Amino acid sequence: MQTFESSDPVWDAIRAEAERQETHLELIASENHTSHEVMAAMGSCLTDKYAEGYPGRRYYGGCEHVDTVETLCRERAKSLFGATHANVQAHSGTQANVAAFMALLSAGDRVLGMSLDHGGHLSHGHPKNFSGIFYEFHAYGVERETEVLDYDRVRDVAREVRPRMLLAGASAYPRTLDFQALGSIAKEVGALLMVDQAHIAGLVAGGAHPSPVPHAEVVTMTTHKTLRGPRGGLILTTKEWIKEVNSAVFPGGQGGPFMHAIAAKAIALREAAEPSFADYAARIVANAARLCATLQERGVRIVSGGTDNHLMLLDVSSVGLSGAEAEDALGAVGMTVNKNLIPYDSATPMNPSGIRVGTAAVTTRGLGLEEMVRLGNGMADVLLSPADQGVRARVAAAVAELTSAFPIRSAAPVV
Repeated sequence: MQTFESSDPVWDAIRAEAERQETHLELIASENHTSHEVMAAMGSCLTDKYAEGYPGRRYYGGCEHVDTVETLCRERAKSLFGATHANVQAHSGTQANVAAFMALLSAGDRVLGMSLDHGGHLSHGHPKNFSGIFYEFHAYGVERETEVLDYDRVRDVAREVRPRMLLAGASAYPRTLDFQALGSIAKEVGALLMVDQAHIAGLVAGGAHPSPVPHAEVVTMTTHKTLRGPRGGLILTTKEWIKEVNSAVFPGGQGGPFMHAIAAKAIALREAAEPSFADYAARIVANAARLCATLQERGVRIVSGGTDNHLMLLDVSSVGLSGAEAEDALGAVGMTVNKNLIPYDSATPMNPSGIRVGTAAVTTRGLGLEEMVRLGNGMADVLLSPADQGVRARVAAAVAELTSAFPIRSAAPVV
């Protein structure tokens, strides 16, 4: 990490955050650690360059080199995900979703997406989000008994709602998404299919999750979760929709692109195309399964009974805690998680019944199956005895051993 000797307290905060990340295990499912090369690109001179427009069609001079960067990023995205067209300018996953909605829909159009209470995302219809303000949202969700999607039931809801667009993807759904089934449902009711693969983009890239690209008109994603790149968004689409998508990004929803971030995205996409990344994606999933099984063996209830991807939802009410209490207790021993609603939760979003746990960041650090057993038992110890200071001290020491043995960034790049 580059730092400066300065009296500015911003640098004190940056150094403190670097120390926090190094000494804590990041188990928030939407977080990861980039490679040295990705981090370096984010801090490069490209942050100085204005480049409104697209390669070969800029509104500023001096764009010949950033044109090269953006073209490389586009081509790598298309190659990695098997798409015909890509836009790499979105500043974030939500900005990518803004553009996708603008491209595919008119204001007031009807959209059917996954219930936010069952794992959907704020940009999938929350009433205070742009999506819920400008579009008519309806929801499908998981079944109460199984806590997984029943695609026959989704089909029934789609037949009833008759949406202009079927929206798939989630921020807290631990099971494999059946994009072929969703594509079939969309076609049957005359809807467009949009997939937000923010969380699973790296798993798709590494072959650890089926790809939505053959089935959807538009696929959006973030580049900083399982894809292990910089914070940003990316859009994949077809020949029929690329013009609308490009116009929706610029000038529709954004001005100048962040060329330093696009360079970092290009590097992350190159890393994700390397053979080692497929192994990494498989290890994320294997680690999640082992961590999940360990927690279940200790009596912690896992929503849906397990996980197929990088994340799991723990129903901590099963051990007498709220999600906020569990988050605080685990944070005190160096395990960073986030409180989260579980399906059919009777509690509130700020103090829900669950926590969300993911394995992407700890897998990046190098933790494997053996460490997942240690981690799971330590988590269970704290959750079962949250006020026991002896337990906290013992688990904190075990976390310190793991963080010391598996530093975030060694001298070599992550891949």
